[in-house]
Amino acid sequence: MNKTIKYLLTGIFAAVLFMPIAWAVCPVCTIAIGAGLESMRILGVKDILTGIWAGGLTISLIGWTANYMRKHNIKNPFWYVLNALVYIALVAAVYFVPVDNPIVKWWDNCMWGMDQFLLGLLVGSVTFIVMELWYAHIKKNNGGHAQFPFQKVVMPFSGLLIMTGIFWAIIKLLPQYGIVLC
Repeated sequence: MNKTIKYLLTGIFAAVLFMPIAWAVCPVCTIAIGAGLESMRILGVKDILTGIWAGGLTISLIGWTANYMRKHNIKNPFWYVLNALVYIALVAAVYFVPVDNPIVKWWDNCMWGMDQFLLGLLVGSVTFIVMELWYAHIKKNNGGHAQFPFQKVVMPFSGLLIMTGIFWAIIKLLPQYGIVLC
């Protein structure tokens, strides 16, 4: 491994280890989810299923950071756009990791003419956004309150879980009937 990468990873680990306060986005959890991509590949999980959860996580991180900026009275739209672009660039980095065995290879496997991980990212992102908007609508119609405890967490999670089930069924069932996914 390159010395620069070793120093960078050591610095990140030290920063997380000696962090004085807990932030809204748990850095350890975020790193664990990011590192889980290769673990899922080793376990044989299809890239589309991994992408669905990565897309949901990306939108969640964008939202959490935007909430942090609102709480700290940051009003310039440039910072909100930059926030989104940074997180999207971090996810896109899985295609450009400069190692001998990149995490995701362009067009290594595809579904409906699109890279599976990228398709999963799009599906997961849209699902997360739709579920968040639906939750906001339900909350607005319920006098500003959720209908049950942790509804804000349950709805996006359920949406991602449902989409994972749908795409798992698609990748398992359609090839049995001779339908080509790529």
